[in-house]
Amino acid sequence: MQSKPRTIEIDDSGTGDLVGDAFIGFHVIETGEIIFRGIPVGLYNEENHKDRKSFDYILDMVKDGLKMLNFDKNIDVIQICRGSCFDRVREWFDEYGIKHEPAIVEGKLQDAVEGRLVSHLRKLGVKSPRLTKEAGFDRYFALFDWVIKDFPSREKYVKTGFPSWKKKWRKIAEERFRRRHDKKFKSEKELNQRINNRAEEILNTMSN
Repeated sequence: MQSKPRTIEIDDSGTGDLVGDAFIGFHVIETGEIIFRGIPVGLYNEENHKDRKSFDYILDMVKDGLKMLNFDKNIDVIQICRGSCFDRVREWFDEYGIKHEPAIVEGKLQDAVEGRLVSHLRKLGVKSPRLTKEAGFDRYFALFDWVIKDFPSREKYVKTGFPSWKKKWRKIAEERFRRRHDKKFKSEKELNQRINNRAEEILNTMSN
């Protein structure tokens, strides 16, 4: 059994991003140990998001992560991100007398958990240089533009339970995809027509 108290930071990434899974990171400040737990994107679809299923799953993942780190509630202290995704986690902490403090997580853990998200999104195929560890406007629209390019096959990676997706962004994404697709189809059709016309010219020249 450990004899020295530890401080464990908990932070999230991807819970507010449009595309992909989300992640929970744990950092033991005294040892530098970091572990992660993933939150599947399917928990953010319309039905699950309405029932706040991701909140329940995040609570389960926090319990699992703390167990992995041999958390001792009698001496260890948790510093947890203020984000609403941890609302049920904080309720559980209070219910079971677990010492915790609200925190703005920066530095090693923030860099690591955001890096885990970016790595996941790269594996999905997002190549934009605007996809960085910094959350915000640029990253949101890098992901939005990626979805637009192949909307029918990429919507499954979207957190479709976000109210703004249903009310606004889904319609915009669908319309922009259709315009791009129609423009590409028209260009290919014109190119094929030019090729056919040129082939006919060559054949006519050869037959004269």
